Amino acid sequence: MNLVQQLINGLVLGHAYALIAIGWTVLLGVARLVNFGHGQMYMLGAFVAWWATAGAGLPYGVAVALSMLVGALFGVAMQRIMLRATFEQNLVSIMIMTLGFGYVLQGAASLVFGSTGQILDTPLSLRDLEIGSLWLTWQDAAIVVAAIAVFVALKWTLDGTRLGRLVRMVAEDPKLAQLAGIDVRRVYYGVFAFEGAAVAFAASMVAPRTPILTSMGFEEVIMTFVVVVLGGIGSVTGSYIAGVALGVFTALFGALASPAYATSAAFLVLIAVLVLRPGGLSAGVARRVH
Repeated sequence: MNLVQQLINGLVLGHAYALIAIGWTVLLGVARLVNFGHGQMYMLGAFVAWWATAGAGLPYGVAVALSMLVGALFGVAMQRIMLRATFEQNLVSIMIMTLGFGYVLQGAASLVFGSTGQILDTPLSLRDLEIGSLWLTWQDAAIVVAAIAVFVALKWTLDGTRLGRLVRMVAEDPKLAQLAGIDVRRVYYGVFAFEGAAVAFAASMVAPRTPILTSMGFEEVIMTFVVVVLGGIGSVTGSYIAGVALGVFTALFGALASPAYATSAAFLVLIAVLVLRPGGLSAGVARRVH
């Protein structure tokens, strides 16, 4: 397979990584928390989209919206459970609770959807887009367009709207923001709802590329972690750059070396970048939630 084809594959994969990571990026930037159930929420979003299309016969667009709604509700429920720990910034308790939530979600999904893999076919994934000798699906093209649109919209919201200013104030100092009259609790709920909806949207867009399994969450959370740390904790711009760069690197490494070692190679790159630039790729360029 030629180099240009691998670059295209890498760009699609990179935009998928960035799209999956965007909810975690905002969560880290605002609440300064880590949700280790992020991968399982991705899995849930993929299964909901599959069930909506294959089981309920709903149009793909409606399935995406339903998946986002379920993801947002799960995000709010998770935050409701650990709201006290969030205000206390009890990171150990939060890590344990989100990790436990993820495993409970995975077990429940196994009971409801079964342990066999499912395939999410969409009108876009079944149509090919050929440019000369180059090939991709319309679903791949939609992933790239969706990722760019989400990042542009999010950056505009954070930088150019009143809501964005409130979010940045909470990110900088939640106690001071509360003294200024901002309902920090509502901001936290909103951030967790956004994370749930964003990862469900990513799952609905990306899942047609791979089989949907109840065990798929672990790999997704690992790659999300690499993207978020590489891009700089809480940096929207950095996460986009890191996601695309990681996707291109993974595709080229898999083609030139072996796909089996792509994750290990990604962590080697992460270690090297953190040694040279401890703040991530966005250090000195992008700030938290910026």
